[in-house]
Amino acid sequence: MYELVELKKDEYEKFVVNSNKSHFLQSYIWGEFCKKEKKMTPYYLGLKNSKKIVATALLLQKKLPLGYSYFYSPRGYVLDYSDKDILSSFTIKLKEFVKNKKGIYIKIDPDIKLQNLTIDGEVIEGDNNFPLVDYMKKIGYKHLGFNKAFEHNQPRYTFRLELKDTIEEVRDGFHNTTKKVINKGNMYNLEVKKNDVKYIDDFYETMIETAEREGLALYSKEYFTEFYRMLHEENESDIYIVYLNKEETIKVITDKINELNEQKEKLKTENKIKEIDNQIGKQEKLLNEVKSIEKDKFPLSSIITTKYGDKVWTIHGGNSSKLRELNSNYLIYYEIIKDAVNDKYKVIDFFGTSYNPTTDDPEYGIYLFKKRLGGEYTEFIGEFDLITNKKMYFIFNKLLPIYRKIVKKKNRKEIKNGTHRA
Repeated sequence: MYELVELKKDEYEKFVVNSNKSHFLQSYIWGEFCKKEKKMTPYYLGLKNSKKIVATALLLQKKLPLGYSYFYSPRGYVLDYSDKDILSSFTIKLKEFVKNKKGIYIKIDPDIKLQNLTIDGEVIEGDNNFPLVDYMKKIGYKHLGFNKAFEHNQPRYTFRLELKDTIEEVRDGFHNTTKKVINKGNMYNLEVKKNDVKYIDDFYETMIETAEREGLALYSKEYFTEFYRMLHEENESDIYIVYLNKEETIKVITDKINELNEQKEKLKTENKIKEIDNQIGKQEKLLNEVKSIEKDKFPLSSIITTKYGDKVWTIHGGNSSKLRELNSNYLIYYEIIKDAVNDKYKVIDFFGTSYNPTTDDPEYGIYLFKKRLGGEYTEFIGEFDLITNKKMYFIFNKLLPIYRKIVKKKNRKEIKNGTHRA
């Protein structure tokens, strides 16, 4: 006999963190964060059979006008999806729970792979989860399609890197381009800082620049501060910043130019001299760019990660448009991967990409960068709505896109004016 119950933190976390479907978006602290920053009410629900927990879900309730709500279980539920009895029973119980709270639907986007892909996105014939998609539709879920980009709440594609026992083994799986950059080492003595809330200002500086450059909406600095603080207190988040130390980098470049000039004096062939002159020209251009930086210590790249169960996610990150040739993005990801290996995590999820973008797509650069880290190209089964009030669901989904457009336009204007707060 199945029973739906609200679970206390310890009981809930014990089940979720030990499940092979564990995800930070289903963690207890994520629910508490959403309550504080997103004004959503978390419910930590469990399905019990003879007092044994067989399924859980973090349900986030968002209040709507007229007393209605919708519910979202990000990357949920946590259960064995191959067990149809548990999945259907949990669905029935959750539907009753939501109806009693004037919920109009439950949205889920399970952490379930649809099919196996090559690194280039080609389908590998074999086992897949199309039958699961069909079964979920059969028991009442509306599938929102196999989207290719970022149209829904969570990315449907990502790259996931399986970690090995040593960083050397992981590095062997990198693309040759990535290996070449990593093997050069930290040539310009960039500095990697980690885990201090005082770095949030510099983190946010890179996030604003990234949002302006790519036309993205952006959370407030207070949002990111609380995100890092609350999750870090549970050992579920780290912050990384790569800094340029201006004077030190000027010295490195100047020494390199002097070294190249010394090599040039010993050369006799015109082609070799021309090659050295090109290198000197590049270094002189780089030197002028560094000298133009106003700060003595300038943030180039930043990432906030999350950690939960056996996985790490690179969840929020930004890059300066300046000095891209210093490859600070490679350095920061390599540091995160090294830490994950040392801390015995099994997987890093680079949290989102679109499906095989073309070279002229704005997403192509970050797609190619993540691809070259050697992870598995992962496709999820997509987003589903379990509708509990058809009439209100229809009305809500007509109004929501209009509301989101207004908010997005407002956020972009505030970012441009430097007044963005939420």
